[in-house]
Amino acid sequence: MRSVWDTTVRGRAAAGMGVVVLGAALSACSGSDGAKPAPPPSRGTDAPQAGGTPTPATHPFTGGAKGLANPVLAVKIENTRPALPQSGVSAADIVYVEQVEGGETRLMAVYSSKLPKKVGPVRSARISDLHILPQFGRPAFAFSGVQSKMKKYIRKAPVYDISQESAGAAYFRSGDRRIPYNLYADPRNLLKRAPKAAKPRDIGFRFGDAPEGGKPTRSFTARWPAATMGFTWSAKQKRWLASWGGSPDRAAEGGVLGGRTVVVQYAKTTRSKFHDFLGSYTPLIHTTGTGRAVVLRDGKAYSAKWSRPSESGGTAYTTADGKPMNFARGQVWVVLVNDGKPYTP
Repeated sequence: MRSVWDTTVRGRAAAGMGVVVLGAALSACSGSDGAKPAPPPSRGTDAPQAGGTPTPATHPFTGGAKGLANPVLAVKIENTRPALPQSGVSAADIVYVEQVEGGETRLMAVYSSKLPKKVGPVRSARISDLHILPQFGRPAFAFSGVQSKMKKYIRKAPVYDISQESAGAAYFRSGDRRIPYNLYADPRNLLKRAPKAAKPRDIGFRFGDAPEGGKPTRSFTARWPAATMGFTWSAKQKRWLASWGGSPDRAAEGGVLGGRTVVVQYAKTTRSKFHDFLGSYTPLIHTTGTGRAVVLRDGKAYSAKWSRPSESGGTAYTTADGKPMNFARGQVWVVLVNDGKPYTP
């Protein structure tokens, strides 16, 4: 996978020369798919924000009208049984589900339109995060830490590092859980440590009326080597209710997690150079290029395609006949699964 930091910095002088270095380094550690860069898709705008960045007409993450100029915060959250129920996930604009070591999953929750009072359990970052996050510009990125040989990639990545190591006062331990599942953070306090975090911008999502077609669907199960997550349509709540391992995926604040739109994105999963202390290798999820997807909205499943030519731009989702795949307005889940059978690299 060729990184945006290596291929798009010319003509984007504001990105800085340090970004180029990371592109070469990340490409070396994670391979290259030869994807050529392309500018992010355009959308309507209103008045410019401070610094010249246009303010979106609607929030590009949710299609709503709130928080159009709020900064972007991404937080890594544990997604195994000892971490449940999680805090703050229900308030996220976007929830990414990513495979990690041992065939388990971890969440990356992205906030902008609103913030919860607390979020967690906060866990460590992975190399795939650094390939997903450039589309947001330079967001604030909260995580508990990383293994030592990954620190140089974090330092050079286009993110504001507000990890526990860098912004410790924004984190706290809960007394009713054991380490490492008891680390939480105050999102407002986190963002005080990143006053220049990027404002929301177009990442390829389109919101509006559902396209024609679609297959009436009551539920869908996403699978990884050691985990499953289900999504069941609730006509009453007009959203997909999440389950984890066959049980309702409840929020610490009450209710069941889930989104108005769930994108099951099939992406090639390979072995990165990183591994945990047990010797299990960290998966690298290839989120640039093209592939297939299933989009769940309004009680239907739509066969779709995804395309992301470069890491600087977002992902375009289209129907089988090439038309934009509109999402329902509200929270979006992007569930990243291997393109093929569940696979442990």
